[in-house]
Amino acid sequence: MSTLAPLRLLREPWNASEGNQSNATAGAGGTWCQGLDIPNELFLTLGLVSLVENLLVVAAILKNRNLHSPMYYFICCLAVSDMLVSVSNLVETLFMLLMEHGVLVIRPSIVRHMDNVIDMLICSSVVSSLSFLGVIAVDRYITIFYALRYHSIMTLQRAVVTMASVWLASTVSSTVFITYYRNNAILLCLIGFFLFMLVLMLVLYIHMFALARHHLRSISSQQKQPTVYRSSSLKGAVTLTILLGVFFICWGPFFFHLILIVTCPTNPFCTCFFSYFNLFLILIICNSVVDPLIYAFRSQELWRTLREVVLCSW
Repeated sequence: MSTLAPLRLLREPWNASEGNQSNATAGAGGTWCQGLDIPNELFLTLGLVSLVENLLVVAAILKNRNLHSPMYYFICCLAVSDMLVSVSNLVETLFMLLMEHGVLVIRPSIVRHMDNVIDMLICSSVVSSLSFLGVIAVDRYITIFYALRYHSIMTLQRAVVTMASVWLASTVSSTVFITYYRNNAILLCLIGFFLFMLVLMLVLYIHMFALARHHLRSISSQQKQPTVYRSSSLKGAVTLTILLGVFFICWGPFFFHLILIVTCPTNPFCTCFFSYFNLFLILIICNSVVDPLIYAFRSQELWRTLREVVLCSW
């Protein structure tokens, strides 16, 4: 193996021989089974843009004391998760370009180790991103329905413990995944986690929007301030709903790819779907690019701080 392969462990099913793969793809016929030839420069550009954007989000949250709250700390961790994708993509693409132009010569064994590290970073990003989206959903739920008790429920200590637990679980799970990636049970666990988090967040958001709307109507005729507070909380729920939708669109094809690896590794149409793996990687990186824009446009406080950071007015 002379070059790095993005997510080498998941690009093709390991339980189908190379000959069967090529025959199945050819049997499916048509040019559309050849996949897309995406230049490395595009990966590099998107990775740089994503890295810069997420660094700005982290810097803005750390700079502005008004943003020092559990919700923004969770958003900061979500930005760090996106940065993991950006960093792994940048490192991989740079090495690929250097190796393709003969500037860098690396032994195949070292390349395999680098593949494992990159795969581990991306897997950790998947688990941590899903986890923090779920944590943010729970945080918004508490904000809306337990507003008076929020600060006693979601203390800074509990927020720190939650963040540390998510990062620890992400690191351990990604290590286990890379170690036992040939076991279908590992892929099923990853797919199951993805579906569980989606269902959990959908249930929470549906409950939030249904009951928050009822509460807003009942309180508006009595007290004005709580209504404003709940409206702000509901706006935060809308923001996180948009984040969830973008995450599903960008990561959905990747998880569908995993499902096909388990269910139909040698089916001609599945192998055609596998050939578009680079497109799925582009979507994943696009998720890291879009998320910071959602933060900025949905939060006026964060937008102002981002402008200050960009203008270097510390």
